[in-house]
Amino acid sequence: MKKYFSLVLFAHSIFALPFAFIGFFLGITTTSTPFEWQKLVLVVLCMVFARNAAMAFNRYLDRDIDAQNPRTKERDIPAGKISPKGALNFVLINCSLFFVATYFINSMCFYLSPIALFVVLFYSYTKRFTALCHLVLGLGLSLAPIGAYIAVTGHFNIVPLFYSFAVLFWVSGFDIIYALQDEDFDKAQQLHSIPAKIGIKQALNLSVLLHFLSAFCIILPMFYTQFGVLYNAGVLFFCGMLVYQHMLVKPNDISKVNRAFATTNGFASVVFSICFLIDAYLRHR
Repeated sequence: MKKYFSLVLFAHSIFALPFAFIGFFLGITTTSTPFEWQKLVLVVLCMVFARNAAMAFNRYLDRDIDAQNPRTKERDIPAGKISPKGALNFVLINCSLFFVATYFINSMCFYLSPIALFVVLFYSYTKRFTALCHLVLGLGLSLAPIGAYIAVTGHFNIVPLFYSFAVLFWVSGFDIIYALQDEDFDKAQQLHSIPAKIGIKQALNLSVLLHFLSAFCIILPMFYTQFGVLYNAGVLFFCGMLVYQHMLVKPNDISKVNRAFATTNGFASVVFSICFLIDAYLRHR
């Protein structure tokens, strides 16, 4: 189990999972839907199963590429810790469990589950033919808040969509930063990424634009739903983390990419979601 947690980088669930909690409790606090522990557990399981499937499939599909990249050659499949067949079986098991979990949530989640799973799995192919792969990754993770909201309410709403767009732009922006490490390798292997396509400086400029759009989408819900001081503090912290990570990475110095990618964004999502949840609780107790 430890090997498979390493395969899917389970700790990176910290990026999208907090936004799933936001979507879930947004549905509880803005509608008359009662809170159910069973449904919350099912939503968390869906997040875990979908992410496990997506990440393991990415590792399976990229195993030969990872073996050639000095940065990734020690990943579990190239290093021989997990066999390609074992990884693929892990993908199939998690896909099956994802479908089962959505079935027990509600009919809309179950009917939409193949689309959601297609998006998160399809990302693994995109680097082979488009530099927009970062946006596809963002799209996959952006399903967390709207998916959790639908799990609670059974219908769409514009406010959780704002959070979905916030996640889309946020993840796309920091994935571009992460991809700076492989600019030369991607060019040599004819792989597609924003840094390989337009260079480090322009890639960072695009990342700034995407993060500006993410901050804008985080602010938009304030015009549709009543929030308190804690939510405002969470927004300020989230936006501050976006600015901070761009202070860490410069066109002539990308040595702090991992710090900007993992630590900064992890704090951004967790602290913002905590501020949202406490604010929601205080307003609806």
